[in-house]
Amino acid sequence: MTLQPLSPALHIVGIELRTSNLMAFETIPAHWQRFSQENALARIEGRLSDEVFAVYTNFEFAGRDNTGLYSLIVGAAVAPQADPPPGMVRAVVPVSQRAVFTVAPGRVDQVGAAWQGIWQRQDLRKTFIADYERYGAGGAIEISVGVAEP
Repeated sequence: MTLQPLSPALHIVGIELRTSNLMAFETIPAHWQRFSQENALARIEGRLSDEVFAVYTNFEFAGRDNTGLYSLIVGAAVAPQADPPPGMVRAVVPVSQRAVFTVAPGRVDQVGAAWQGIWQRQDLRKTFIADYERYGAGGAIEISVGVAEP
């Protein structure tokens, strides 16, 4: 894990799923399948790269925890003024300090376990505003979690 100082706001356009941790193992894989089947990445005009972001936001208990409902928006980074195409939404990851965790390249099967480890950490003051996974070139995977400043 590395701590990053205040990072700029990140604007993501993609498809949205409203879910909870109780339903996640059933709903999230189906949501990723939908993203792939609908060729959603190609439909995002003005995307800044071909990196894929999975943003967890709109927490029912924002600022407290992730026990309630939340939105998972899978998509791509866009310029702040970009409009989402029909059937897609915008998520904004606000300027914030972030704890960044790496997952072994190409090992999407380890992302869930990485999240479980992150949730169990008591040393991080997680904000539960907007967290994300970034899937980059060469299979790179990062999990970025908003944390309160020390």
